[in-house]
Amino acid sequence: MNTHPFTEGLAQGQLRYQYCEDCGAPQTLSRLACTACGSQRLAWREASGQGTVLAASVVSRAPSDAFRPLVPYTLVLVELAEGPRVVGHALPGTGIGDRVRAGTFAHERRSLLRFAPAA
Repeated sequence: MNTHPFTEGLAQGQLRYQYCEDCGAPQTLSRLACTACGSQRLAWREASGQGTVLAASVVSRAPSDAFRPLVPYTLVLVELAEGPRVVGHALPGTGIGDRVRAGTFAHERRSLLRFAPAA
């Protein structure tokens, strides 16, 4: 089974992002070079998990059989305190502008990202 720093982090209850060691720019996706300066000196860091919801959508039709038991569910685009943006599940009723904290939940033998209201 292939592993990846982002999904490994979720399995350990951590939210990780890629960070440029030259210019300090954060990025969510795994890339070979920094999108800000082009450096290849990238590392993975653990995010605080704190963020703000920029967009929210309720999914009422599952994209696959695996997600049918979760319907309806909320997906959100969150800007993390460290700067990168990430999409994840959220508790029902989560909306734009809400302050949230990242967590995980198990589904189909995987850990998925889920946001809840920040304490």
